[in-house]
Amino acid sequence: MNKYIKYFGIALLVILIDQAVKMLVHFEMDFGTPGQIKIFGDWFKLHYTTNPGMAFGMELGTEYGKLLLTSFRLVAMFGIGYYLYYIIQKKNHTLYIICISMILGGAIGNLIDSIFYGVWLNNAPYDAPTPWFHGQVVDMFYFDIWEGYIPDWVPLWGGSYTALWPIFNIADVAIFVGVAIILIFQGRFFPETPKKESSEPEIEVNEQ
Repeated sequence: MNKYIKYFGIALLVILIDQAVKMLVHFEMDFGTPGQIKIFGDWFKLHYTTNPGMAFGMELGTEYGKLLLTSFRLVAMFGIGYYLYYIIQKKNHTLYIICISMILGGAIGNLIDSIFYGVWLNNAPYDAPTPWFHGQVVDMFYFDIWEGYIPDWVPLWGGSYTALWPIFNIADVAIFVGVAIILIFQGRFFPETPKKESSEPEIEVNEQ
């Protein structure tokens, strides 16, 4: 039982830190550029903004797109949670289990925003059919690598003034780090099983 508490506890810790930072940002910082806080010169800042859709601010272009996205995240959360239980039971590599715990915590952290922040923080888009399941994710970490106008011919982001690097949060960091470690150490996490050599003698057939 302790092994489940340990790994699900890692996910819970990610959720608590993520939500605590988001609450501090929401209640202690001004929204947007006026409330921006420089941490390391002009290239790393705290910048309070909200993300209504998927990664990089992309959205599903329908009235109920956000509802579909949040519902998908909810289903994915249960899927990741069950998978975490499964790999703990199977005693997979410890670091791999920790990575999945971090991914689960990050997924739940952003899911809380999507489900509840439209009501708790009143940050649902003005045209949302309901504040429930339409909350916007709170982001705050901003690496200001480049800002400028993207030409119209660029897919998805063309025709807009934007920043090269997205603004993200603790949940995003947990997901990114978890996935990155899995990709880097996948050979250790998923070692190839050597093929067993056949013990049966090979029979040579000589053509007459």
